[in-house]
Amino acid sequence: MCVLLARREDWLRALAEEVNGEYEVCDVSEREAVEATAARVLERHPEVKLLVNNAGFSARAGFLEGDPERIEQVIRTNYLGGVWCLRAFLPALEAARPSDVVNVVSVAGTVAFPPSGPYSASKHAQLAFSRATSASLRRRGISVQTVNPGPVETEGFPQRAVLRSPFFRRSVLEPEDIARHIAGLIGNGPRETTIPRFYRAPGAMQALAPNLVARLIARRGGMYG
Repeated sequence: MCVLLARREDWLRALAEEVNGEYEVCDVSEREAVEATAARVLERHPEVKLLVNNAGFSARAGFLEGDPERIEQVIRTNYLGGVWCLRAFLPALEAARPSDVVNVVSVAGTVAFPPSGPYSASKHAQLAFSRATSASLRRRGISVQTVNPGPVETEGFPQRAVLRSPFFRRSVLEPEDIARHIAGLIGNGPRETTIPRFYRAPGAMQALAPNLVARLIARRGGMYG
């Protein structure tokens, strides 16, 4: 049985009917809402084999000019949403072990770019959260899958409309690509993966030569120029 959590009930209801599942309206950025929702779910399903943290909030603006409320929201949703969900559902994951947690992070979590600084910061935090919990939960029979996708075309992230480079527009993924990738990870032990694989390069470059990458980004004005 699949239980779906999101803020939009119309979409939730339609998808739940499609997959023959259940749904709960919940804003994962609100800790108390997550705890209350988890309590209702666990009454019906005391064991949870798989938790997918996929909530994402866009912020195509920098730290200096971005709307303060949007900056706070992107941190609460992209980073803290996963923290609150894992804490709330941890007893059920332990009851069902071996079990899996999937944190859908981003290549933006491995390298920072000025045009989307708050978003990158939220994904940096989410990546650290995912790596830390992967190390601690493997001893408890729970595998954490850290997935770092490149650009994905969704309603909230219209990637092909904003990317300037033809190469990067051609590499934009569909949600089905990410779903297939995740399905192949479940049950195979904790891993950190990047899709497509060539997106590992920017993060590796910034980790090894941060000053050089900062100069290059400043000249080009962003990742996809």
